[in-house]
Amino acid sequence: MDSAILITSFVTMFVVIDPIGLLPLFVALTQGQTQSARVKIAIRACGIAMLVFLAFALFGEALLNFVGISMPAFRIAGGILLFITALDMLFERRTKRREDKTEEEEGDPSVFPLAIPLISGPGGIASIILLTGQNPGWDGMAAVLGVTALILVGTFVLFLAAGLLERAMGRTAILVVTRLLGMLLAALSVQFVLDGIAAYGFLPG
Repeated sequence: MDSAILITSFVTMFVVIDPIGLLPLFVALTQGQTQSARVKIAIRACGIAMLVFLAFALFGEALLNFVGISMPAFRIAGGILLFITALDMLFERRTKRREDKTEEEEGDPSVFPLAIPLISGPGGIASIILLTGQNPGWDGMAAVLGVTALILVGTFVLFLAAGLLERAMGRTAILVVTRLLGMLLAALSVQFVLDGIAAYGFLPG
């Protein structure tokens, strides 16, 4: 197997998934959760993200085209949904809901926004389509998916450290970081929307 494929795939998917950047987001989205609950959320998030990457590696953009969805439209929709999550983080709506509900009734962030679109977002999906297209055949696909799975395992391991990070920072620091990340997440969501609009030719790339 060509080592260049492995290196290119690793660098590309590591950058777009950004496991280190996801850790503080995971802490903010699971604030107050027990360690066992966080482990379950991390397993579901990484597992679902891997299934999404697998589906797009196998079927590519044809999967979106089959239901009449273009990649730019996917970017715009993901950006809008992510913006709603950012508002929750900025105005502590998520924290207030946790205070009013039991753990079983809480919203589970593992599917949205963790698995989609934070881990397997438009950038990751576009990258997996591009990488498998550049490396045709089962060997190339296995290399790309193997590297992606390795990165997701690393992401899961980092998520397990969320409790330690939360205890080290304290509640006040977590609230400050949550607000800051909410602002960054809002900016990222707007960028998703702008990228989608630009792909339609309404804005310069």
